Amino acid sequence: MKIIVSKDEILAKLSNIQNIVEKRNTMPVLSHFLLDAGKNGSFITATDLDTALREPLQIKVEKEGKICIPARKMFEIVREVEGDIVCESVDEQWLKLKAGASSFRLACLPPKEFPAWPGMEDMEELQVPSKVLAEVIEKTVYAAGESDTRYTLNGLLFHFIPGAKATVVGTDGHRLALVKRDIDGAIKEERKVIVPRKAATELRKLLEKSGESVRMTLGKNHVLFGLGEIQFLTRLIEGTYPNYDQVIPPANEKKVTVERESFAKTLRRVAIMSRERSNAVKVDLTGGLISITSSNPDLGEARDEVAVDYTGEEVSLGFNAKYLIDILDAMAAEKVVLELQAPLSPVLIREETDVDYRCVIMPMRI
Repeated sequence: MKIIVSKDEILAKLSNIQNIVEKRNTMPVLSHFLLDAGKNGSFITATDLDTALREPLQIKVEKEGKICIPARKMFEIVREVEGDIVCESVDEQWLKLKAGASSFRLACLPPKEFPAWPGMEDMEELQVPSKVLAEVIEKTVYAAGESDTRYTLNGLLFHFIPGAKATVVGTDGHRLALVKRDIDGAIKEERKVIVPRKAATELRKLLEKSGESVRMTLGKNHVLFGLGEIQFLTRLIEGTYPNYDQVIPPANEKKVTVERESFAKTLRRVAIMSRERSNAVKVDLTGGLISITSSNPDLGEARDEVAVDYTGEEVSLGFNAKYLIDILDAMAAEKVVLELQAPLSPVLIREETDVDYRCVIMPMRI
C-alpha cells in the first residue's frame, strides 16, 4: 500500500476515532484503526467491539492495500508534522511515513486481525434531522448512568411508537430527563432501544460537524447511524429499561417560575461551599423568593437568593446542586418551571415554552 494524504484531512479523521479505540490493551488490535486504501474509495475504521466508526478518507492512492495502524501514535505523529504525508506499508508489519524532512517507521498489525464489521438483522430505517438528534442527546445524556450496576441505566432509551413522537430518556435513578420529538419513518411496531452513553456522546460530536439528516437503521442487536458517507454503529444495551412514566409526578401542585440563568448562577456560587461528594444545598422557598444555602464544617457556609414567581406555602428541600445545574444547563428557555409537592417527593422541572421536554430530580434529606 502507498498513499499520499494531506495533514488536515487525516488529522480530522483521526481526532474522531480517539475516544473509540480501546485504550486498555485487552486486545492489541483494538488500539489500532484499519486503513483501507482503494482506487474506488478509501476508509478508516475504528472499534472497541461495542462501538464502530467508519469514515471516508480523501487520499491519493498510488498502490491499494490495507493495514492496521496504532491510532494514538499515528495521531501524535500527524499532529506534529507539516505538509502532505506519504504512507507506505512494508509486509503488513510496518508503515513508513514521510512528511517534508521528517520520516517515521511505525509498527503495525495485519488487516486480517481487525474485527469484522457486525452484520445487521431485522432492520428498520428512520430519517432524523441531525440537529434534532444532537438536541435530544444533549438534553438527556447528562442524566444517564455512567457505571451503574443496573446496566440498562448506562444508556439512553429511544422509544418509538407507530404514529407518535419518539421519546428519548436518560436516568441514573437520582434524576431523569425526557424529551419527545418528531422523527420521519414508519415503525411497524413499538421499539425500545438502549444506546450506550459513550456511543451517544461520541455520536453527538459527529453530529456537530454534520449538516444533513441522519439515517438511523435499527437492528436486532445494533443501531447504525449514517451521516453522509460516515457510518457510526453501536451495540445496543440488552435488558428492560425502567418504566419512565411512573417516575414523572402527575400532579405536583406547587409551581415555581424562575429565570433559568439567574437560578443556575446562584446555585453555582452557593455550591462552592458544599461538601464535595454530595454537593448538597438547601433550598428554602417563600413567597417571591428562593433562598439557597450550603455548609461544610471544614470550610464554612454560603447563602444567596433569587427572585421567583411563587405564592404558595413555605417549603424547604435539599438538592444535589450539580444535578440541578446540569438540568438548567441543558435547557434553553429564559424561564423554567419547578413543580413540587412534599420535601422528599420528586420535583418536575420543565421549560416554560417546551411541553415535550421534562426533567425529574429527587430531593435529598438534609
